[in-house]
Amino acid sequence: MKINVKTGKKVRIEMLPLIDIVFLLLVFFIYAMLSMAVHRGLPVVLPTSSSAKIDKELVLSVTVKSDRTIYVDKKRVPFDDLASVLRTKTASASEPGILLFADRGLPYQKLFQVLDQIRMAGIHRISLQAEAEQAK
Repeated sequence: MKINVKTGKKVRIEMLPLIDIVFLLLVFFIYAMLSMAVHRGLPVVLPTSSSAKIDKELVLSVTVKSDRTIYVDKKRVPFDDLASVLRTKTASASEPGILLFADRGLPYQKLFQVLDQIRMAGIHRISLQAEAEQAK
């Protein structure tokens, strides 16, 4: 007596779900990389601006806290040495720039003194950082 054994369909890997998963992973990693903007400043309360954006071409960050301490790339620098430190750090850059993070409570005069030190270092590309205003 002959027994008919049904042979099922051949096992195969479905490509459409695989393509969907690969696409979702690609989107996730692209979004993750775009959201990882380089922020080398220390945490301060930034002023708000309706047109704030980050210029990613700049090379150094200068942070001025409300207690008037100054940091260059998270390293504390005395005010009198700021221009010389910036000059040495940007000596090899062709067009150096600064991301300036100044606390909202910083006196206006102190901000201009820091700006003068940056200009004395020969750096004229200065980007004042601010947080985007919240829509009301």
